[in-house]
Amino acid sequence: MSEQKLALNEYLKIDSDYLRGDIQEGLDTQVTGSFSDGDQQLIKFHGFYQQDDRDLRNERKEQKLEPLHSFMLRARVPGGICTPAQWLEVDKISSTLTTSNSIRLTTRQTFQYHGIPKRNLKTLIQGLDRAALDSIAACGDVNRNVMCNPNPVESKLHEQAYAVAKHLSDHLLPHTRAYAEIWLDEEKLLGTETVEPVYGKTYLPRKFKMAVAVPPHNDVDVYTNDLGFIAVAEAGELVGFNLVAGGGMGSTHGEVETFPRLADDFGFIKTEDVTKFAEAVMTVQRDWGNRVVRKRARLKYTIVDHGYDAFKAEVEKRAGVNFEPKRDVIIGDRGDRYGWVEGIDNKFHLTLFIESGRIKDMPGQTLQTGLREIAKIHKGDFRMTSNQNMIIAGVAAEDKAEIEGLARKHGLLGQVLSGTRGHSIACVALPTCPLAMAEAERYFPEFIDHIDALQAKHGISEQSIVVRMTGCPNGCARPFAAEIGLVGKAPGRYNLYLGASFEGTRLNKMHKENIQEAEILAELDGLFGRYATERDAGETFGNFTVRIGVVKAVNDAAKDFHA
Repeated sequence: MSEQKLALNEYLKIDSDYLRGDIQEGLDTQVTGSFSDGDQQLIKFHGFYQQDDRDLRNERKEQKLEPLHSFMLRARVPGGICTPAQWLEVDKISSTLTTSNSIRLTTRQTFQYHGIPKRNLKTLIQGLDRAALDSIAACGDVNRNVMCNPNPVESKLHEQAYAVAKHLSDHLLPHTRAYAEIWLDEEKLLGTETVEPVYGKTYLPRKFKMAVAVPPHNDVDVYTNDLGFIAVAEAGELVGFNLVAGGGMGSTHGEVETFPRLADDFGFIKTEDVTKFAEAVMTVQRDWGNRVVRKRARLKYTIVDHGYDAFKAEVEKRAGVNFEPKRDVIIGDRGDRYGWVEGIDNKFHLTLFIESGRIKDMPGQTLQTGLREIAKIHKGDFRMTSNQNMIIAGVAAEDKAEIEGLARKHGLLGQVLSGTRGHSIACVALPTCPLAMAEAERYFPEFIDHIDALQAKHGISEQSIVVRMTGCPNGCARPFAAEIGLVGKAPGRYNLYLGASFEGTRLNKMHKENIQEAEILAELDGLFGRYATERDAGETFGNFTVRIGVVKAVNDAAKDFHA
């Protein structure tokens, strides 16, 4: 019987000499702005993707020019925290080494640059290194940026949870020296063989996402991650975590064997056992994950295919510790708390709304300049949120007025923000994402204007609704966990999903397929009208659409999501 053929990426990893490939040769070749097909997969492990401007693709083809290639680089910033000095370097890099001249906060609590010419990649990565930042494992088949609730109010608990997130991020980095050799000009040490104790020679079958949540807040959307840790506190002190595993948003249109999924609860673990359990979950995924069919390679499918009980038993065996019964915690709001919030340390924290996370100077809103000016005087830290916003954290009472003045001057504060807009996110999509089938970031503000108008029409503006839009079903803005999810199908056309819970504990389900704006808004107009008159006290929109039978609840994604 012949051996099963692996997915192409598996052979690329095997032959890559621990992620080196021919990246150096590609970097030295300036006759093209592109890397080879194989190296385009390997550079993801170094933190960046090759893209081109799709708005210009046909025009350049007519001129017999190659696509206008550039690169998107994502940084690794565990828990989203950086210093003002680091932010100034991040800002300087965007202004001098990218054509987009902007910074984009991501849905995974870090930042990314768009429009980096190939000739600037090495200079950019070295600039990040000087600021003690990097892009190692920000993409690729590895553990990516570890998210953590940025909760600046209960600062002691946040500090303890953040320390766990930071440790997990650092501990689970690839050990290969390829990044240091190629980008930082470190010498290749001959005779020292790379050993990847967690990853092995072929790393993980697919990407792996991890988050640390601090209840009652679920801003990190913990159940959408491959592995999640939900903090359990006693008297304000962290005692351990409820571990959840098997979440993931990506799917493929029309392929019912792919589906989004929320993580399963596995039980309580003590804080000192977090590393053991993280390694155990990752190595089971490394050894059991599907390396033949890449679309079925995420941890969610491993758990579905092998069964919850078998997976749990193997994790306990590898960790050398058994799960305890899960502790009772309340999972609540997924939004950010805008404006000033006072913490228990007599410091104040200012959360700024950044639409779709895009930090750029525009007429009347000089957002990039504003954050730069704040960074020059701020004595605390900057905290990026999973909703693509920015917290100016740790502000002394006497510094509040100056920080607020700068924020207002540059359009970072003062806008009237509906609860729905404040809870809603979109992915980048066109023109740079090669996977996008429809608009998201560029169209989303206008779409939310329509939603706000419909809510006002029906007298339900006080009710926040979680709305998310992506240009494709890969799910970067977690649309399948939104009360209203729009997933791009073609230019101007989306699948409309309804019925997720407000708190992020239930998936949504497709209600209408491949429809345009007018039909989407007409559908929501009717539903908002019914919601205004038929809802129960305190009932959220997602729960309402399930209760009245507009969509059925998704209890088991493998059986229910496409049914």
